[in-house]
Amino acid sequence: MSKRILCIYGTRPEVIKMAPVVQALSRRPEFEVRTCDTGQHREMSGPVIEWFGLRTDHQLGLMTPSQGLSQFMAQALAKIDEVLAETAPDLLVCQGDTTTAAAAALAAFHRQIPVAHVEAGLRTGDRHAPWPEEINRRVIDLVADRYYAPTRSAADALLREGVPAASILITGNTAIDALLWTIKKLEANSPAFASGHDRPFVLITAHRRESFGAGMQSIADALVTLAGRFPDTDWIFPVHLNPNVHEVMHTRLGGLPNVKLLEPLDYPRFCQLLSRCTFVLTDSGGVQEEAPALGKPVLVLREVTERPEGVAGGTVKLVGCSAIRIVEEATRLLQDPAALKAMSVPGNFYGDGTAAEQIAADLAAVTSNGNGGKRFVVSPA
Repeated sequence: MSKRILCIYGTRPEVIKMAPVVQALSRRPEFEVRTCDTGQHREMSGPVIEWFGLRTDHQLGLMTPSQGLSQFMAQALAKIDEVLAETAPDLLVCQGDTTTAAAAALAAFHRQIPVAHVEAGLRTGDRHAPWPEEINRRVIDLVADRYYAPTRSAADALLREGVPAASILITGNTAIDALLWTIKKLEANSPAFASGHDRPFVLITAHRRESFGAGMQSIADALVTLAGRFPDTDWIFPVHLNPNVHEVMHTRLGGLPNVKLLEPLDYPRFCQLLSRCTFVLTDSGGVQEEAPALGKPVLVLREVTERPEGVAGGTVKLVGCSAIRIVEEATRLLQDPAALKAMSVPGNFYGDGTAAEQIAADLAAVTSNGNGGKRFVVSPA
């Protein structure tokens, strides 16, 4: 009898990282796979779902304007619980550290449904950075039954917290699966695989809640200085829709001739630009994984990171939100070819593109221990 698996997502990054898992599980006859979208990123997730050919079985549409974290969490818990009651899955799969993922894990725990956590074990050690993600992922890992750690350091963090070694599997990150699949598809559809941008450019993303206010202002100040200092370099910035980002960046940077403020890009277009940029300025966790896989240096607009492998490998550097530090490090990469080359070595710190297949194979090895299918015995990692 096939096992029913519910895969849940709500934000655009979750869709990107869950898509390879849904695809890999769906290829296995022993699984009946269903999906649920909370709508945490309602406007931004749809094109990604379409790109990966996902079918969403349960669309909750929970996000409303100016909604707070607690309000979203309360709605998500209640509505996900209704989906769990309706579908009665044998296993819930969630990804990462979003409020969607935390609510899903708690709702499943309340119904004694086992939880598999994709991208388990990431830690900064600072509960306020990233916020609220650091607490979300700790909560998920408190109730999870199976842990898919992207790296050795993530697995070690879980072991320090008392997670049994037999419940952990190091797989790499499914973000790399999605990235390599997308690049291959783009190359097949367009042999030239051009970015559509002739001038050298730096790619920028910023959206972290802990940077709202003074942090975003400082990032904008740095970009004003850099755009003036390097007029022959373009600064391409797909601006997040959150007003705390959108209003600041358009007020400070609008009208600068070599700053290109774009609406959020679809995932294929973003991958295309990522593959062609000189380097990246970002506070995104996923981009910290994707850029090194393509040999692109990353300056991280954060003080701490839960992805230390890129820092240790020399392709990622933490610069925080300090305008002085951002300008200094970006200038170094643009003026010193040796420094740029040293950070441009491709590194497969976060996997080789097979994480989802490893996860599907591991879950296929999971068998019921006779307790109504609600508890699982797993083979050692």
